[in-house]
Amino acid sequence: MPKEVVVIGLLALAGFLGGGVYATWKTAKTLAVILLVLTAVAVGGAVLWLI
Repeated sequence: MPKEVVVIGLLALAGFLGGGVYATWKTAKTLAVILLVLTAVAVGGAVLWLI
């Protein structure tokens, strides 16, 4: 599997998780924080995979 496909997949996952953070922030802050941490992990993984 090409390296770029994994990076794009991780960034897409981060986008979905970021949308989840935005959608749940007003109602469930704990869940939103967990999703925010997962978003940061996905972005970090994409950056590290690219390097």
